[in-house]
Amino acid sequence: MTKNLCVIGLGYIGLPTAVMFANHGVRVHGVDVNQRAVEMISNKQLHIEENGLQERLNNAIDSGMLTVSTEPVEADAFIVAVPSPIREDRTADLEYVRKATASIVPYLKKGNLIILESTVPPKTVEDVMLPELEKSGFAIGEELFVSHSPERVIPGRIFEELEQNGRIIGGINEKSAEMTKELYEAFVKGPIELTDATTAELVKVMENTYRDVNIAFANEMAKIGEHLDVNIWDAIRFANFHPRVNIHQPGPGVGGHCIAVDPWFLVELAPEQSNIIHLSRKTNDGMPQFVADRVMELVGDSERKIAVLGLSFKADVDDMRQSPSIDVINHLQEKGFTVASFDPHVNEGSHPTQVNSVEEAAKDAVMILVLTNHMEFKNLQPNQVADSMDEKIIYDTKNCIDLPVWKEAGFRTYLLGDHKDNTNE
Repeated sequence: MTKNLCVIGLGYIGLPTAVMFANHGVRVHGVDVNQRAVEMISNKQLHIEENGLQERLNNAIDSGMLTVSTEPVEADAFIVAVPSPIREDRTADLEYVRKATASIVPYLKKGNLIILESTVPPKTVEDVMLPELEKSGFAIGEELFVSHSPERVIPGRIFEELEQNGRIIGGINEKSAEMTKELYEAFVKGPIELTDATTAELVKVMENTYRDVNIAFANEMAKIGEHLDVNIWDAIRFANFHPRVNIHQPGPGVGGHCIAVDPWFLVELAPEQSNIIHLSRKTNDGMPQFVADRVMELVGDSERKIAVLGLSFKADVDDMRQSPSIDVINHLQEKGFTVASFDPHVNEGSHPTQVNSVEEAAKDAVMILVLTNHMEFKNLQPNQVADSMDEKIIYDTKNCIDLPVWKEAGFRTYLLGDHKDNTNE
């Protein structure tokens, strides 16, 4: 049984995972190259936002079950949970994984288990991790055991899903998979399925690619809905009444550390076999430009101010990774618009256009552009901003605003996927 665990990477996945194990009887040492993050965590301060994380971190630190530093320590098992981004040319950057793996080699001992949680292209364990681990001198599969167990959680519900979701574990051999299963059974209540490492890597990428393709279909339908003067949100809702149909929702683009990234892994590895995947990526990556072009169409003059609501890629979290909001803002600025953005979940100074309130963003603006469906924006009332705006236009790309209320207040109201000006309905 694993008594001591070392977690490499204390970001959106690594820190909740470390805290979860620490609160379930496993002594954990967390490692991150970010000195400030390490200092904050050791002082029970959060450098990321996640529901329930603060109290769980407090318990882990106070109980002595979680320690953190910038260097690994000897342990029974190691979990690597570091970023696996894409480069500008859309190829996978696996240097974080390689360096994290290399960093634990001096601390390895016979019988250790090494688990990769990062979402990666298939064969990363085989081609990137194993060559580094072989430098330890231990026999892989006999003295060192290695597996891939990709996270399957969503920001805002990480702890619930860490516990309840099923888990895929891919070992380099059967013993590696069984050892990993035994470790995660400390808190995982969902079913745990065992396979080989490459299959597990592909499964996680497939899951996110399925969602990306589905969202691309929804975004394409949104454009068709506008062309036909049909409210696509209503159409999708009606279509989803069918028991075998589950169309996702359109929006200004796709963001986050997984869905906007992982499909490119497959395009890189199998370009001739991934035509639908590639087209879906291009469709979703093109939505910020589509939104910016629609803003120009609605406003008519680029020398105006746009109030952008939402910088994070998802509702009620602070995560700006791959956020389409940033691309929309860039396209608006390229057209000549002045942009003031507000996001109640994103730390001040995270983006050059940020201001401190909705009211400040809306002052002298001609349009409110909703890009993230935060609860604070759903509850926003027209009288908070109407009097200070140059014109009263609101464009909702997330279908989260009560547009009839804004219409009643004298706003021209527009919805992505519904080309009509709803003012006169």
